[in-house]
Amino acid sequence: MSSPAVVPDPLHLILGEEELLVERALWAAVGAARAADPEAELRRVKVSELTPPELDEMVSPSLFAEGRVVALEAAQDAGKEIAEAVLSYARQPAEGVILVVVHSGGGRGKNAKELPNALRKLGARVTECNKITKPAEREAFVREEVRRAGGKIDASGVSALIETVGSDLRELSSAASQLVADTGGKVDDAAVRRYHRGRAEVTGFVVAEKAVTGDRTGALESLRWALQLGVPHVLIADALADAVRTIGRVAAAGRSDPFRLAGELGMPAWKVKKALAQSRGWSGATIADALQVAAALNAEVKGMAADADYALERAVLRVVDLRAARADR
Repeated sequence: MSSPAVVPDPLHLILGEEELLVERALWAAVGAARAADPEAELRRVKVSELTPPELDEMVSPSLFAEGRVVALEAAQDAGKEIAEAVLSYARQPAEGVILVVVHSGGGRGKNAKELPNALRKLGARVTECNKITKPAEREAFVREEVRRAGGKIDASGVSALIETVGSDLRELSSAASQLVADTGGKVDDAAVRRYHRGRAEVTGFVVAEKAVTGDRTGALESLRWALQLGVPHVLIADALADAVRTIGRVAAAGRSDPFRLAGELGMPAWKVKKALAQSRGWSGATIADALQVAAALNAEVKGMAADADYALERAVLRVVDLRAARADR
């Protein structure tokens, strides 16, 4: 049997916390392994659930020379023994076995924190998957997703898609692919509005906007429609937190030219303009209270609350009341 034309890298380090990018990087490594050996299997395990002898067994070459990808997840939780075992193997990787170490970039202990640098020095192929938090990075992600799907998108289309769909990367990726398929590849503001018209009325961003402007009836109506149509609880909570944080940041920066503030704060100008208008109904104290509400809600929709629908409604009403309290003064 002849050797494959391309020999996959035996050692990969996937570094970061952006889940979608991490998953893609992992499957890219699997794809490279299967290009060399179509029968290569994938084994995934959390490092905290693994002992050195079990790792040895997982990375031992097969009697039949079958390809294998071993993915060690959450390596930031590695203890001393397993971290040393990983590095010991990485110094002399077995033929036909691809080791993928997934690490957040942090770490509880010294060995876990030092693991990424040690793997780099051993020649690991590194894929950075840092959290996408800045508006410019999210906009670049949308443009790249549209390009990957075979289309093109203009600046207004990028802004409209983020405003309509939200900040979740999986949602943005899915929407970008669908838009390219539906429009023949040319995506602009009109295309986004047309294909997401129904959804645009019930996104978390709409719920949040009505809440921070004190529109009790509109906020509750939008929230109930969003829940009825299946908008994820987490997306609504994230939108509410983002709206409050944005108002706080813009208000703290003081009255100014929106375009200058956009540059200073790293936000799109349209978002700054909107937040400037919304901030007139808020004070430092009420923003602080609203941030606490948003933080509590984040935990509740991720499993702390017995009823996530009720938790969302309660939080939305609390934000509306805080806005009203400021308006009454």
